[in-house]
Amino acid sequence: MSKHFVSHDTFVIERNYNALPAKVFAAWSDPEAKGKWFPKADSFDFRVGGREFNQGGPSGGPVFTFDACYQEIVPDERIVYSYTLDMNETRISVSVTTVEFKEAKGGTKLIYTEQCAFLDGHDTVAQREHGTKIMLDKLGELMNEFTYEKSNG
Repeated sequence: MSKHFVSHDTFVIERNYNALPAKVFAAWSDPEAKGKWFPKADSFDFRVGGREFNQGGPSGGPVFTFDACYQEIVPDERIVYSYTLDMNETRISVSVTTVEFKEAKGGTKLIYTEQCAFLDGHDTVAQREHGTKIMLDKLGELMNEFTYEKSNG
């Protein structure tokens, strides 16, 4: 009989990108753009109540399943979603994530906040934060092709 437990943690990552909030937001909301920096979705329905789903992993390794539901979307400003992450048939975490897009000098300040429930010791906040930083750096590489344009607001 296994002993079940949960550990809770939160992490925040801030990044500055050389593109207006609308461009950075589009990199999250458009499945083709998102697939350039985040694992390509098997299904992608970007609307409140919509889902994003993907499965994959290293050759010969475990299969990871990301299953997200969009809870709130404010175009060019904020995305809030909840998601589960499974490794093979084992649920390893449940999270709520908020992504904020703030206009800043030179482009966009992105604030990524994830509140996590890690289940039965299968994942840790250090591992999750490390992987998220890698993905947000890939997003930065994509955003480098855009130049800052002053908004009309």
